[in-house]
Amino acid sequence: MTHTILAEITASVSELKKNPMGTVAAGDGFPVAILNRNEPAFYCVPAKAFEAMMDRLEDIELNAIADARKDEERIKVDLDEI
Repeated sequence: MTHTILAEITASVSELKKNPMGTVAAGDGFPVAILNRNEPAFYCVPAKAFEAMMDRLEDIELNAIADARKDEERIKVDLDEI
């Protein structure tokens, strides 16, 4: 059976156990696919990359909310009254 691996660098679970920080460093800031019996088990994502990914997801969610609300009735406000 074939598997799609969404990372350029791979490491085995054994390699990860032997040298966790070395495995993360091997990705040079990008995710490392961790393989178990030659199948992707999970991805080791550096903190900076994970934070950037979460920021991007939040932006996508906020944009979806804004798009959903764009046709709603607007409330007119006079700034001088505030």
